[in-house]
Amino acid sequence: MKKQAIYIFVLLVTIFLSQNQLRAQAKYGTSAAPFLGISIGPMGQAMGGSYVSYGRDATALYWNPGAISRAGKSQLYISNTNWFLDTRYNWMGVLVDLSTLGTLGLQIAYLDYGEEDRTTVDEQQGTGERWSASDLFTTVSFARNLTDRFSIGGSLKMIQQRIFNESATGYAVDIGLLYITRLNGMRLGMSITNFGGKMQMDGKDLLHTYDQDPDHFGNNGTITSKLNTAEWPIPLFFRVGVSMEALQTVNNVISISADAVVPGDNTTIMNLGAEYAFKDLIFLRGGYQSMMRKHTQEGWSFGLGVKYFVPGLSQIQVDYSFMEFGIIDNIHSMGFGVSF
Repeated sequence: MKKQAIYIFVLLVTIFLSQNQLRAQAKYGTSAAPFLGISIGPMGQAMGGSYVSYGRDATALYWNPGAISRAGKSQLYISNTNWFLDTRYNWMGVLVDLSTLGTLGLQIAYLDYGEEDRTTVDEQQGTGERWSASDLFTTVSFARNLTDRFSIGGSLKMIQQRIFNESATGYAVDIGLLYITRLNGMRLGMSITNFGGKMQMDGKDLLHTYDQDPDHFGNNGTITSKLNTAEWPIPLFFRVGVSMEALQTVNNVISISADAVVPGDNTTIMNLGAEYAFKDLIFLRGGYQSMMRKHTQEGWSFGLGVKYFVPGLSQIQVDYSFMEFGIIDNIHSMGFGVSF
């Protein structure tokens, strides 16, 4: 079983490297649902997005579904991110520990763009209507420890984008692996996310009347027609990462992590992160994201966390992260979790 685990891991790493070589140029702006690339959870955000091998909580549902079975507990986690231009990105994840059977997970993310008055060329002061837009995805996940060191998991994902009366829906699959080596507990992780079809906008505003020959007397000018919008692929992400405890004493642990990310609609990047834990109660985190990408506004990220153990009941944690985005607004995120 251990040999099979290693073979699977090597095979997916080979696929990852081959895909990287095939991307001779970046396909900027060629996919639907770009919000799927927004990092989830203050822990992973604070560590620069280098979380595919390090995640050991409910937010691993986003980064690597194969890692959720290593949490060893059931957990509810909620996060809120103040995204660009006063938009809000809310996320909730639930892990259910099924003991030796594995771990079941559920996550839902909602990006709210807010709403505004609707205007037209003829009614520039407003029509009296309000329009809004939002993005959403949800997954059902399952992972299992195949050995004491190797875990595998997957997710079924539904994605939806909506603007005013139009919407698009798509479906995808996530696959993740985690392997814990004998070299000081070094963790190797890999995930392929958003493997699916295409999305196409549809809605009642695309319906119009059409006259095939308006200059011909007696022609029917009230034929109902429908505008055909283009299909766009869902953004595929390949992630591979490594993490380990660089220093460990009775009360202090320093962990480091690094991820390589190949998005289907952009260039390859490297993310780096580190975490300092004091008595498994207080956590300081830092990282740097999007290394090797030109003209990016992403950079340093920082965060902190606190855990509180309620004797005989549960464990409560609160996390915060700050992400630098250059000339764009900096990003703040808060998270709250309960383990039981």
